[in-house]
Amino acid sequence: MTVTVVSSASREVRIGFDHPFVIIGERINPTGRKILAEEMSQGNYSRVEADAIAQVAAGAHMLDVNAGIPLADEPAILAEAVKLVQSVTDVPLSIDSSIVAALESGLSVYQGKALVNSVTGEEERLEVVLPLVAKHHAAVVAISNDETGISEDPDVRFEVAKKIVERAADFGIPREDVVVDPLVMPIGAINTAGKQVMHIVRRLRDELKVNTTCGASNVSFGLPNRNGINSAFLTMAIGAGLTSAITSPLHAEIMQAVLGADVMMGNDPDCRQWISNYRQPSADGERRGRGGRRRRRR
Repeated sequence: MTVTVVSSASREVRIGFDHPFVIIGERINPTGRKILAEEMSQGNYSRVEADAIAQVAAGAHMLDVNAGIPLADEPAILAEAVKLVQSVTDVPLSIDSSIVAALESGLSVYQGKALVNSVTGEEERLEVVLPLVAKHHAAVVAISNDETGISEDPDVRFEVAKKIVERAADFGIPREDVVVDPLVMPIGAINTAGKQVMHIVRRLRDELKVNTTCGASNVSFGLPNRNGINSAFLTMAIGAGLTSAITSPLHAEIMQAVLGADVMMGNDPDCRQWISNYRQPSADGERRGRGGRRRRRR
């Protein structure tokens, strides 16, 4: 099966159908975070550092780093953020920008094999982003929309994804280095959004045999108890073939959904990861952990 390998200077992460689901931490993104945007634009990265450390501690396998701040020097800010995050964590990064100069700036300082987020099926975008991905021997997120926009027909989105995979090959980027984003729409606005994603993810797994990712929290936009919806979505999407997602590991419901899905998919051998996270120590173990000692029976 297809395996996408990304790395930092010292750690490798594998994204694949027979591997545990990969959580890409979403928090380092100033969109909708006014204080973070102001701090990053002023050269203050303390919140970026704290977010990076907290997400890895909570279970993120990778981190998405975005510096999309209006009227700011995004290439310079993204490069600084990438360097800082790599100085405080050893997980691989997804370098996230819609600006090609910013992607190039982030890649130029990155240590390891990054995931570039992202390229769309628009011809102009393919011609500038794919050579950059190839130059830096990176992997890339392929977003399944093109000049016509985002189709509500999942089969149309599949054809866009197929086009990107084929065009990537023209630039020497192998299938395993293309991770497709099927585009998750808000289910509160489009009632069939969940079914659309499951349909396209299955086709991407079975026919294109590519790995997949998405911005998982998009599905619950505008709804109450968003973590409940996000958790249900992730469990079902993993069953359909989703192999990674940009989401927050800071919510217990999300981590339980992902770890539980790994168990059900057979990607947590002997349930070791689940047991490690959730097994409660015995009362006796708790006493010994506090310095108590169990008496031997005679």
